[in-house]
Amino acid sequence: MRFYNKEEIDGVLNYPSLIEALKGAFISESVVPPRHHHDFKNPKEGIDSTLLLMPAWKESESLGVKIVTVSPNNAKYDMPSIQGIYLLFNARNGALDALLDGKALTAKRTAASSALGSSFLSRKDSSSLLMIGTGALSIELIRAHASVRPIKDVFVWGRDINKAKKIASELKSEFNITAVETILEVISTVDIVSCATLSKTALVLGENLVEGQHIDLVGAYKPDMREANDTLIKKVDIFIDTAMALKETGDLKIPLEQGTINKNDIEADLFDLSRKKHLGRKNNKQITLFKSVGHALEDLAAATLVKETLKI
Repeated sequence: MRFYNKEEIDGVLNYPSLIEALKGAFISESVVPPRHHHDFKNPKEGIDSTLLLMPAWKESESLGVKIVTVSPNNAKYDMPSIQGIYLLFNARNGALDALLDGKALTAKRTAASSALGSSFLSRKDSSSLLMIGTGALSIELIRAHASVRPIKDVFVWGRDINKAKKIASELKSEFNITAVETILEVISTVDIVSCATLSKTALVLGENLVEGQHIDLVGAYKPDMREANDTLIKKVDIFIDTAMALKETGDLKIPLEQGTINKNDIEADLFDLSRKKHLGRKNNKQITLFKSVGHALEDLAAATLVKETLKI
């Protein structure tokens, strides 16, 4: 049994190969039970934390489960909000084959999922991106989107402008990248908007969108969280990673419950897109939305790719 650390995972999971692995996973047959989602009280922080248990397996091949905690206040400790571990078993004999750093695995597969969605939904000539949020996912999302589209100009916004400037400094050799003071100053000028925050109030407003954009919503992982307002939800063509997005995120759960949209407004998920049951973007004027909440199938595909690439 091996432990794969962050450096090994980051080194081996390049986005072209990981995105292809995820696409293959959504095409193939696997077993993915509903994940356990438990919010637990955290009175010393004044905000609930979350425990996620995410199992998936391919019969007689591999079985994995990710155990993750999400602590929204971790930024003040200079720690990622997501902490966790991934356990990879041999599904034939039950042996524990590997442990993997859960934070690194989650960041890579989450960004790759967004890029996979973008490969079907954003305009092929998309060359500019606004990254909303400055957490551990932001750099991964920028690089992942740039692996499927010719991204040259990048703008970064965060509640702390210094964190946005730090990201811009880290990526300045890869992009023409700028930290911005407000979302409004650039959101109507970019081709892709990617948002990964723990916000409970909408940051991406439909009033500011223009024809041809692609919106990638990665945060708002709980039913009371929102990154987009109702105007946006009514204005876009909606795509999701899996059906869990309809239950777990306020971005969709709240509009569905209030009748702002209905389930027929959901165009397709990554299973449909990967299997070519839906072709994705129809024209260059369409505004597309991809909402993801994560899926255990993605973790299994990423963990298996790490193990198979680094096996001795």
